Amino acid sequence: MSTERVPVTPLTTIRNDEVARFNRLAATWWNREGPMRPLHVVNELRLGYVLEQIAQRFGRPVGALQGLRIADIGCGGGLMCEPLSARGARQVGVDAAANSIAAAQLHSKAAGLEIDYRVGEPNVVLRDGELFDVMLLLEVVEHVDDVDAFVRDAAAHLAPGGLMLISTINRTLRSYLIAIVGAEMVFRVLPMGTHRWTQLVQPKELEKIAKSCGLSTGDQRGMAYLPVVHRAWWKRGLAVNYIASFTKAGTSGA
Repeated sequence: MSTERVPVTPLTTIRNDEVARFNRLAATWWNREGPMRPLHVVNELRLGYVLEQIAQRFGRPVGALQGLRIADIGCGGGLMCEPLSARGARQVGVDAAANSIAAAQLHSKAAGLEIDYRVGEPNVVLRDGELFDVMLLLEVVEHVDDVDAFVRDAAAHLAPGGLMLISTINRTLRSYLIAIVGAEMVFRVLPMGTHRWTQLVQPKELEKIAKSCGLSTGDQRGMAYLPVVHRAWWKRGLAVNYIASFTKAGTSGA
């Protein structure tokens, strides 16, 4: 099986079928025992990493986010937005699925959190000159047609000295067997068709895109998820799930 990406010529950055699918799943975002259970498990692990990387980048205690401008692109139902907002971040959540944003707004309101949720693509809903200290692209680049354009549009809104974190799935034979055959076809912990193997992104591809956006690659970490017991943990290998940090040159005002 070749690992060369199949070139595409998208009409838009976001795949319409992905928007429709997440709209259908919107009501289940905060059900920890439903189809979003894997995301809840992974989110708990990933939150620690996000807080750790922010602390290192901005010289703050872990979890001290007061005043930081953070944008979560592809925020879904707000699973990452809420804990960041609760720690003091000035949080913006962006997603192309209107129903997901509606679910996120309802849940954050009930939690007493002020989060600026926006429906659409980053190149449309992020205002000209609007900059963020931290940008999160978590489990989203594998769902878009034009990864280069998607990352570039987001990076244009990263402030000097800012931090971008991207988590996704590598395009390897192992990821096909685990993330698609195993997770979708065998254990059914993810709906069929959640991922397209040809659109998964390899770390070297992500690094190249980031470099073209003026970003430097920092930490990279692999992650494993065991669907039988719903447990996630960090690992060295990047063959399946991984997260990477990127920074923009300059001095942060945070």
